[in-house]
Amino acid sequence: MSLEPEINKLISDNKTILIIQADNPDGDSLASSLALEQILHDLGKEPILYCAVSMPKHLKHLSGWDRVVNAVPRQFDISILVDCSSVGLLEIAQNNGELAWILAKPLIILDHHEVETTVKSTLNYNKPEAVATGEVIYKLAKELNWPLSLEASEMLSASILYDSLGLMTESTTATSIRIIADLVESGVNLAKLENARRETMKKSISLTKYKGELLQRIEYFNNDSIATITIPWAEIEQYSSQYNPSVLVLDEMRLVDSVKVAIAFKTYKDKRITAKIRANYGFPIAKDLAEAFGGGGHQYASGFKVIDKSYSEIKAKCIQTATKLLDKLSKENENEVN
Repeated sequence: MSLEPEINKLISDNKTILIIQADNPDGDSLASSLALEQILHDLGKEPILYCAVSMPKHLKHLSGWDRVVNAVPRQFDISILVDCSSVGLLEIAQNNGELAWILAKPLIILDHHEVETTVKSTLNYNKPEAVATGEVIYKLAKELNWPLSLEASEMLSASILYDSLGLMTESTTATSIRIIADLVESGVNLAKLENARRETMKKSISLTKYKGELLQRIEYFNNDSIATITIPWAEIEQYSSQYNPSVLVLDEMRLVDSVKVAIAFKTYKDKRITAKIRANYGFPIAKDLAEAFGGGGHQYASGFKVIDKSYSEIKAKCIQTATKLLDKLSKENENEVN
């Protein structure tokens, strides 16, 4: 049964719509939220953007980021959760009781992650074949004849380009490329978007020096095929307002010629441990690795979060699991050749 008419009716019948991002906002979640905000506004609705955490600096080139509020408003009719299907990524709202308020009203999920949905929703519109949530929203807008202004089109483009790494990931499809072409044809200037992104990528001298320190702390395992970095709470607290510390070095970790998967751990003072996982092309183990620890994501980009666990044990188990997944992949490749 097609969900598009039900989504359309639910939105048509309500006025104030809360657009929710998870506790780990990224380029896709913010850009798709901003696109949806513009679409709903043009439909005569009153959208409200919400995320429990502040937007990181590297996303502040996306015009409208400052409209995102950090507390769930008391007055709204329905909500739409974008780029997320896991209740574990709404931990702050869950802990402070705001999630219960959200779930007491109709909720639509718009996502593209191939994970089991753990958020109780009224309508779950998850399309794993899409490279980004922006692609999901674009198709939905076309299906339901929603307006796509230049502002909305720019944000949809940014969403798709973020999660496809500039249309270069294995998850990028011909459809993804066609959508970008259509958006460019409608007036989107990709060079303008990229220049704005690059401006926010500029780093202070202190941050550049810190990046150098992180690069020296990278550890290598399993014949140097697995690279890890650990970022303690003190550094998260000091540098996160300028830049996400793990993002500072993940790409460099992946560029080491022997590395197949890079893992950035963060340790928090509330006994929380998070991990960002990035796998190189040809070694699609990131999703399976994250799922082994209750997380999820894509084959080449994923993550997980655990609470009240020993960091040393989690790190050791993660490296062990990654090694097994790489060995399994190697054997599968050998069998295909033979």
